[in-house]
Amino acid sequence: MMDENGVSRVVLGAALEVHRALGPGLLESVYQHALAHEIRLRGLECEKEVPIAAGYKGIRFDCAYRADLLVEGAVMVEIKAVDMLSPAHSAQLLSYLRLSGCRLGILINFNMPLLRQGIKRVVNNL
Repeated sequence: MMDENGVSRVVLGAALEVHRALGPGLLESVYQHALAHEIRLRGLECEKEVPIAAGYKGIRFDCAYRADLLVEGAVMVEIKAVDMLSPAHSAQLLSYLRLSGCRLGILINFNMPLLRQGIKRVVNNL
């Protein structure tokens, strides 16, 4: 199995391919399905809408959140199609990483003319 950085390189290459083909302006769900397909075409395991549990003072929430994509069981990908990423998007992804135990997350905003302007790596004790 490749490490998180290797997985992230494959994810970013796949995201660039999806953005090149589809461009900005579509729904997040379109990018989610296309990116998952492209990642699988590149030979990596990719799950969609993965439930993440949370707890609070002895109670458990089995599905506190659903990760857009989980690649190779190690890298969480959060997909957006917004005018601009905000600090809240990064904070949200960091919370998801902490809850899931994943160490690397990638926030991708497909609603940008140049995709690289919409990519942010978020790390949790990496």
